[in-house]
Amino acid sequence: MSAETMTHTLTTDTAEPVTAPVLPGDDRAGDGYDWMDTLEGTAWSVLPNWGSEGWDAGSWPYIIFAVARTRDGHGELFGYGTYVEGDTATHWFRAQDACFEAITAEVFFHWDSGQSDGPDNLPATAAQLPDGNRRPYPGWTR
Repeated sequence: MSAETMTHTLTTDTAEPVTAPVLPGDDRAGDGYDWMDTLEGTAWSVLPNWGSEGWDAGSWPYIIFAVARTRDGHGELFGYGTYVEGDTATHWFRAQDACFEAITAEVFFHWDSGQSDGPDNLPATAAQLPDGNRRPYPGWTR
C-alpha cells in the first residue's frame, strides 16, 4: 500500500501507535451506497451482518460498518469503521476478540435503538448477548 492510504493511529485495546489502512472518508457527493463503492480496492470491506442469524450490522445507506485486517511488525491488526449519515470513524485493535466486542457494542446500540434489525428480546446490555451474537455472522467469510 502507498503511504497515502495509511494512517498513524493508536490501537483502542492496547493504546500502541500503529500504521494502518485509512478508512476512506465521505466525499459528500453521494450517499452511503456511493461511499461503499469507495472501499473497492482498499483494505476495507463492508460488514453487512452480525451475530448468529446474520442480523443487520447497520441500516444502509445511513449506517454502514466496514472491517479490515492487516499486519505490521508486531502482528495482526483488526479494524472496523463506521459510516453514519456521512460521518466516518475508525477503530483499530491488536486483539480480534477486542475488535469483535467493540463491534458488538456498536451494533447492539443500533439494534436497541431500533435503527437496525436485530434479535428479538434484547438483553439490557451488549455484554449480556449470547456468545453467538457477539461474533460475525457465520456465513460471512472475510
